[in-house]
Amino acid sequence: MKRIVSLLAVLLAVFVVLTCNPAIGQEKTPVKVKNSEVVTGVVIVHVQNAAKSLDLQCNEGAGNCKALSSGNYLMVELPKNYGMYDCQNVEMYRGDSEKPESAQKVGEYCLVE
Repeated sequence: MKRIVSLLAVLLAVFVVLTCNPAIGQEKTPVKVKNSEVVTGVVIVHVQNAAKSLDLQCNEGAGNCKALSSGNYLMVELPKNYGMYDCQNVEMYRGDSEKPESAQKVGEYCLVE
């Protein structure tokens, strides 16, 4: 009986850790930020992902919202219903694409294709 209770406790702990941090286990895709701008309280980050141009948006003043400088970043598309916006949410990380696990989160945005 103690084994079953211990096993359930471990499974619950793993479930909580995985659901609290949706970026764990998600693939960090290398992207290039071309530029950023602020238009009437909305931060717009223009990103190049392979051959696709994407726009990321967030509300100026929100906790994880900032205009990003040009350069190379890593992007994680979050699962549906994760994040602070009612859209496809992404997190942006600054770091080496060779060592994505050590990258530092720099913002959270709404993906607009």
